Amino acid sequence: MFSLEGKRALVVGIANRDSIAYGCAKAFRDQGASLAITYLNAKAEPHVRPLAEELGAEIVEPLDVRKDGEFARLFDTLRQRWGGVDVCLHSIAFCPREDLHSRVVDCSRHGFNTAFDISVYSFIRMVRQAEPLMPTGGTCMTVSFYGSEKVVDNYNIMGPAKAALESVTRYMAAELGPKKISIHALSPGPLKTRAASGIAEFDELLEQAAERAPTQELATIEDVGAYAAFLASSEAANVTGGIHYIDGGYNIRG
Repeated sequence: MFSLEGKRALVVGIANRDSIAYGCAKAFRDQGASLAITYLNAKAEPHVRPLAEELGAEIVEPLDVRKDGEFARLFDTLRQRWGGVDVCLHSIAFCPREDLHSRVVDCSRHGFNTAFDISVYSFIRMVRQAEPLMPTGGTCMTVSFYGSEKVVDNYNIMGPAKAALESVTRYMAAELGPKKISIHALSPGPLKTRAASGIAEFDELLEQAAERAPTQELATIEDVGAYAAFLASSEAANVTGGIHYIDGGYNIRG
C-alpha cells in the first residue's frame, strides 16, 4: 500500500471542517505527510488555525492570492522551513455573487476577471512557485467540477472557469512531466461545502446528483482525500494530466 511518509504537503483552501481541502489535508496527514496549511486573512484565521493545529500542521500561514507577492512569501517560508515541498493542493475558487448568479452572457468584466484570476490563474502561480522546490519531482493538484464540460444549471461563469482550470492542468502536466512533476484536477460531484452554497438552488442539485449517480450516493470529502493521497504518493508518479472523477459515477450519465 502507498505511504506519504517523509513527504511535505501544502494545502490551500481550508475554510472549515467541511472543506474538500480539509478532507485532503487529513488524508495526507493520515498517510504520514507533514502539512503546511494556509488561511485567507485575519477573519478566516480563527476558523482555520484550530483545524491546522488539530492536524498537526508544522506551518500555518496567511495567503490571499489576490495580493502580489503572497505566493512568493509563502514559498520562501516553505523553502526556509522545509527546504522544498512534495505536494501542493489548490482548492480555491471565487466569483462575485452578482456575477455568479447572472447568465454567462451578462457576466461583467470585473466578475469574469475575478473568477479566472482566483479560480484558475492562482493555480498556475502556485505551480510556478512550487517547481523550483520540487527538484526530484512532486505533485500539484487542483479541484474542478463536472460543470466544466457540461452545462449545469446555475453554475454559470464558473463552468468556463473550471474548463480553463482543467485545460491549464493538461498543459502544465505536459510542460512539467520531464521534471517528474505531475499535475492533476480532482473532479468531485456536488458536495455541500461553504463555497458551493453560493450556487443558486444548490440543495436541488445535491438531490439530483445523488439520484443520478450510479452508486446513488454523493462523494464525501473523505472520498476525495483518499484519492488525492494516492495521487500524491510515489506509486502514482507515472500518472499525470488527468481529470479525476470522484463522484459515484455522476459524470457518466448523459
